[in-house]
Amino acid sequence: MAATTLQGKRIAFLAADGVEEIEYVQPRKAVESAGATVDLVSVEPGSIQSFNHLDQSKKYDVDVTVNKADADSYDALVLPGGVANPDFLRTDPDAVRFVRAFFDAGKPVGVICHGPWTLIEADVVRGRRITSWPSLRTDLTNAGATWVDEECVTDGNLTSSRKPDDLPAFCAKITQTFA
Repeated sequence: MAATTLQGKRIAFLAADGVEEIEYVQPRKAVESAGATVDLVSVEPGSIQSFNHLDQSKKYDVDVTVNKADADSYDALVLPGGVANPDFLRTDPDAVRFVRAFFDAGKPVGVICHGPWTLIEADVVRGRRITSWPSLRTDLTNAGATWVDEECVTDGNLTSSRKPDDLPAFCAKITQTFA
């Protein structure tokens, strides 16, 4: 069986301060190992502060700000979690527009943990089957989604997972669907 290749694919990772480090690093490593080029897109230039749960971890350099990023330039989007990260993103109109553009174009999107908060703000979860960190269940249900407690869920172009323990399944699935 041939390895999944993302050679020639360009993937956007949309994240802000408060991103859960492992939910950014592991999926990025997975798609880069499969040959993709990755850009870290954020609301401000410079760097973002990642966290390991509630403890500060490393900083990561931003490649492009979301107000200058063009969804048409990317083949797929990943929205890592962390509690603060999607809360910052969902209040930024450019971030919300950027996310919605991937859905409007039917491009694949991967989201994990608290990441779906940004999807709710972009109004792209209605009628979809999705999973997330359990505390988002009511938010997703109120936004019209069907929430399920499963390791990894794919509904059309959207792949979702609940938490860091789900990363092996999530990384394998996004690498497959992004190809």
